[in-house]
Amino acid sequence: MKRIVQGFAALAAILLLAACSTLDSSEPPAVSRQAAWVLLPFANLTETPLAGSRAEAVAEGVLRAQGIAKLRRYPAALQQEALFEAGDRRQAEAALEWARAEGARYALSGSVEEWRYKVGVDGEPAVGIAVAIIDVASGETLWSGVGAKAGWSRDSLAAVAQQLLRKLIGDGLSARKD
Repeated sequence: MKRIVQGFAALAAILLLAACSTLDSSEPPAVSRQAAWVLLPFANLTETPLAGSRAEAVAEGVLRAQGIAKLRRYPAALQQEALFEAGDRRQAEAALEWARAEGARYALSGSVEEWRYKVGVDGEPAVGIAVAIIDVASGETLWSGVGAKAGWSRDSLAAVAQQLLRKLIGDGLSARKD
């Protein structure tokens, strides 16, 4: 009987470690979900091509699922995906200017630090993302959160990213204004 209990305890510890995630975020602001929102480009700080665009697509779906109906995405024609030079501040400022011209109240921006399958026998998906809610008029960051999550070997990278972004964005929108 003692061996069975020890076996279950070891299995529980393995299960907890296999799908680990780490999250840190600031206090959520009281933002309006009915206001006009924009999704700004995510900086790709990884070696994975188009990781920023992939994270943006997931973030858009998560925002809409969280009740953000008036959401516009930064036009792809204005966006440049840099494989080696990520996080260009001029592009971020241009995107914020575009958001102001669109009359947006809030913007969600972000960066992708990890977007890959780990090397090894199981090849677990691993995602690391930072997101921020920005007051478009002032450019002030109202909220920021960062997280990393690894999944099981049978999980897809997109599913792990969706779980992480759902938690991060949900935390940022948890203080309701309306």
